[in-house]
Amino acid sequence: MLDRAAVERFGGDLAQVLGGVVPPDAPIALAVSGGPDSMAMLALAAAAFPGQVHAATVDHCLRAAAAAEARMVADWCVDAGVPHTTLVVAEPIGSASVQARARAVRYDLLVRWAVEIGARCLATAHHADDQAETFLMRAARGSGVAGLAGIRARHRRAIDLVRPLLGWRVSELRALAVAAAVPFVDDPSNADPHYDRTRFRALLRDTPWLDAAQLARAAAYVAEADATLREIEAWLWTTRKVTPERIDDPDLQSWLDLSDLPREVQRRMCRSAIHSVRAANGILRPIFDDSTNIEPLLDALLAGTTATQGGIMVSVRGKVWRFAPQPPRRSL
Repeated sequence: MLDRAAVERFGGDLAQVLGGVVPPDAPIALAVSGGPDSMAMLALAAAAFPGQVHAATVDHCLRAAAAAEARMVADWCVDAGVPHTTLVVAEPIGSASVQARARAVRYDLLVRWAVEIGARCLATAHHADDQAETFLMRAARGSGVAGLAGIRARHRRAIDLVRPLLGWRVSELRALAVAAAVPFVDDPSNADPHYDRTRFRALLRDTPWLDAAQLARAAAYVAEADATLREIEAWLWTTRKVTPERIDDPDLQSWLDLSDLPREVQRRMCRSAIHSVRAANGILRPIFDDSTNIEPLLDALLAGTTATQGGIMVSVRGKVWRFAPQPPRRSL
């Protein structure tokens, strides 16, 4: 049996992330890999919101055991009365940037599924230890405010992507699953030293004075600062956007007067413009997110030269920076 206090805590955490209320009728979609953290979340959600929970497991077809792990989740869901779907990745992930590419494909599948079932939100099982690892990884790469804000508790895509477990430690989630006899598996890739995250996980484990909860708290404070800057950014987007005459497709590109703004504001506005133009043109590759380093791009623009980032070409026209899809490469 699950501890009732833990179930109530989870229900309160999900409600807080969603702004105070969990709609009583809408489905709650969960991404469940079969690991101890996601299985604990599944058990907590099923107990806290009976009849509302739907679960999905993504089989990336990268490991032979993945199909059996998805069946394990499906079997538990049958016993618990929770609808379950296995989402199979149709196209090969490839051998380069495997984790990043797998993550992008996984979220595409999960978001599409959650929208199809009419879910109010899609919850993932990211926890405080994940947040601490992300904070350290991005700090080591020299990330700015947006990157150091780490994993957001709530992120709007086609649906609300929520992380109700960011205040939970991985050890308590594993202990909860064990105590309630909830089955789970440990993904061997989580111990593979070839991946950056695995090395930072080992650093936290072997360095007692690096407190994961405190690092996660620091990321939360940075996220607050990031949210304030985003409000300023939204205002600047309306006041600094330029629409030149004789432009046939103004929605497919962006023109911004950014030359006299502080570098952090330029950095954020560039990210917004790149995201906007990528979305308008359906550009998915290469991967571009808040942790992508755009300092070389800024250096080039401030020097008055053209540069590319995330499939977007950015050029300087006097004081205005133009963001447009990168032209296709000419064949030889």
